[in-house]
Formats: sequence, C-alpha cells, structure tokens
Amino acid sequence: MNDFQAIADRVEIEALRGEFTDAAMMRDRPRLAALFTPDGALRMPNIPAELLGREEIRAGGERLQSQWDFFVQTTHPGTIVLDGDTATGRAYIQELARTLDGRQGLNYAVYHDRYQRTAEGWRFAERVYEVRYLDTSPLAGTAPRSAQDSPAHPTQAVSFTDPAPAERLERTAAALRANGFAAEILDDAAAARRRVDDLVPEGSSVLTGASETLRLSGIDEDLNTSGRYDAIRPRVLTIDRATGADEIRKLLATPEFVVNSVAAVTETGSLVLASGSGSQVPANAGGAAHAVWIVGAQKVVPDLSTALRRVEEHALPLESARAQAVYGMPSAVNRLLVLNAEPRPGRGTVLLLRHAIGY
Repeated sequence: MNDFQAIADRVEIEALRGEFTDAAMMRDRPRLAALFTPDGALRMPNIPAELLGREEIRAGGERLQSQWDFFVQTTHPGTIVLDGDTATGRAYIQELARTLDGRQGLNYAVYHDRYQRTAEGWRFAERVYEVRYLDTSPLAGTAPRSAQDSPAHPTQAVSFTDPAPAERLERTAAALRANGFAAEILDDAAAARRRVDDLVPEGSSVLTGASETLRLSGIDEDLNTSGRYDAIRPRVLTIDRATGADEIRKLLATPEFVVNSVAAVTETGSLVLASGSGSQVPANAGGAAHAVWIVGAQKVVPDLSTALRRVEEHALPLESARAQAVYGMPSAVNRLLVLNAEPRPGRGTVLLLRHAIGY
C-alpha cells in the first residue's frame, strides 16, 4: 500500500467515526445502521445491548433513543491500524445524557473498532463500547425545549386538540413498533370499531376503561352490552363493594383483554394513562393477557414531559367535569402509568386514528 492510499484510508475511517456520532446526535438511525457492514455488530455490554446486522442496529438504536430526554456525544480521534482491506482502531467518547425516566450522567468511553473496506467505502465490521468513567450526579443543565427533538420537532406551540398530521402519526407508529407494540394507523372510529371486533374473539373476558373514546366510537357498547363477550365492567357493577372488594380487584386485574384509550402517546413511542381510582392500572400495565388502546390523533405529543402536561392541563379538567356530573365529585391524577415498551411481543396493540376523538 502506498503512502497516499494509507493517508486516504485513515481520513475515510476518521470520517466514518465522525458520521456515526452525527447520525446518533441527529437521531438518524437508518443512516447510522448503514455505516456498518450488512453483518456488522454493535456491542454495548454495560447497557446491555448486542445488535447484529443493520436491521437490529437500526431498531435497537430507535428503542434506545426513544428513552432520551437529551443526548450529547463527542468523538475524539484515537488509533487506526491498517491491514489491507481491514483495519482496527479505537475512538474515545464523551457523553452527556438524561432519559425520560430521570436517569442521567456523564461518561467517558472507548469504542474498540474493526473496519472493513467495501464497495460503499469503509464500514464498521464491529464496534464494542467500553465505559471507562461514569458519573451519575444530577446534571445542572437541560435541553432547550425549542431544540428538544430537532429537526423532528421545530419550535411550535403544542396543541392538545388539533389532530397530528400524517408525518407525525407515521413517526409515532414507527417508534411504538420499535418499542415492542403493534401499531396501526386507521382512518376513523368506525375503522377502529371494526378492528377491535377482529382483535377480540367472541367469548373473551374483556375489561374496558372509562373512556370517552370508547363511548363515542361505539366500542364500549359493542363490548359491554352485545352479549358476545364476558364483559367485566357490567359484572363488577353488580357486586357489593363492601363485601366483594377482593372479587372486584381480581376481576379488574387479570382479564384476557383490556380495551382502553390513553391520555397521550409520544412520538418517542410511549403511552401515558392517568387514573383517579387506579382500578384500570393493573390490567393495562401487564395483568391482561392482551391490550388494545384506541388513540385519537390529537393525543400525539413530542415527548414525555409534554404528555404529562397534557394530562394535567387538558385531560384532567375535562375528566373532572365529567366525573362531577356523573359521580358528584371531581377526578384526580392519583395513579399515572407510563408504558415505555412492551416486553411481550404481540400483547399490546395501539390503534392510532387520523382524526380527533375523546379527550
């Protein structure tokens, strides 16, 4: 190999490492995955994660980034050792991060790399991530809200009533799928009603949430009064609450199906449910064998912090007014459930509607 070729290879490999950081910072997971050979590997033992092949690297990266509040990575030059059409090297990493559930910190790490020359240019054959220093002390700074998810979320006032456009629905559905949920985009409530009929077999035990979305769509009526299902909610209403509290608790916790809506769904693929009594929380959290959530397009928000604002500022006042009229007392957010991922593939299905319904 002549000196000029060696210099060119080193420049290209250094550019490859820089593009990895740029793709991570810009949350462009397809571009990041394309920097690996088709059978390349990304190994991060401390997370832990071991991603093999471009598709796993893309999907696994989307799952990780869906948990971020913010993430900053800086790559510093390391060593490169050339050996014909292969090479090895190390790159030195500094990172600041905070996740949506509050984990945060500063770390310094090393990427141990193997590179391969391909028809597309140099690509990663393997990256192995090794943390050398970790400080989990609370970070004093924060991500400016106007730049939170740039470029996907440019500065704009967040509406809690306007339906999200098609691009945001598609982005939300993709994030939900990356987090283990099944996600479908449907035209309207009538389509959701038909889809629920397909998803819930006749004779199944079904718990419905106290949801305006279900009431307005007719799904509540289909499941609770048609006689085609073992409807839990009507049964619970016939049980004396003083003497049958244990029976009620067991019925509500472990139905075959729970069908409900949510207060918000984030573009990072999380579902947020709020409850005054907590009765619907166990089934939605995992007690039910299967879950179906019907979500109007106005409930799509950029991130978890905005979802929590939607609960307090929009959904709670409307639900309190309904509860006051029906029960003679206002509602409250006494229980809050955040579903960041579905660890049991096939359990949870999210039906995103293109229009607004419920609140």
